Amino acid sequence: MYNEDIELAKSARLKAHSPYSNFQVGAALRTKSGKIYLGCNIENHGIQGICAERTAFAKALSEGEREFECITVVGANKGEEPKEKCMPCGYCRQFMSEFVDKNFKVCVVDNDNNIEELTISELLPHSFIFEK
Repeated sequence: MYNEDIELAKSARLKAHSPYSNFQVGAALRTKSGKIYLGCNIENHGIQGICAERTAFAKALSEGEREFECITVVGANKGEEPKEKCMPCGYCRQFMSEFVDKNFKVCVVDNDNNIEELTISELLPHSFIFEK
């Protein structure tokens, strides 16, 4: 499962539109039924672009998906391979938390395909969503 998700996230990363930061991020969002939705970051000249994680979620949610297992995220400068793990930003952590349970897995990957698996509640420990 993870190897497929890593390769899909890496391929999605190459489709990123990042003319301002030159930092490309790809995400592979796996549903509980096993379907995978890909996302990449899309920058614009305005105030807010869209991150890869939210792109993948938007695609899945717009198709009626509501049950999610994990998301795999990779990122690196354009033309480079991922060296360090690319953690979701705070906005993405909050966004994801509203559509998943507290055990949803966020997997970040480095250049050697080492995976760090965290739950959304570890990334966003005091979310009001999980306190209900």
